Amino acid sequence: MPRPIKKRIHVNQHMIKANAKHDGTAPVLTVKTSKSNTYGHEVTIAGPCRVVYSPTKPLSCGAKVWMETTCPVFVWDDNLGKEIKVA
Repeated sequence: MPRPIKKRIHVNQHMIKANAKHDGTAPVLTVKTSKSNTYGHEVTIAGPCRVVYSPTKPLSCGAKVWMETTCPVFVWDDNLGKEIKVA
């Protein structure tokens, strides 16, 4: 049986600031896997997850706080008007 893919969900502070500055609505939530990044406005985790704070070892994008899960994650993007499943 294949090993489940770990997903890391975090908030992109730079996009929040850019949206505020330019009155934008770009997605600020990121779901990262070893294969892809999925961006959205809303995230639903279909199962347990954990919240990680790692100030001395951030993610490659710079995030120091994120959620981790191996469960399916559903990402809603207002701009696309659809939900994307991250398996």
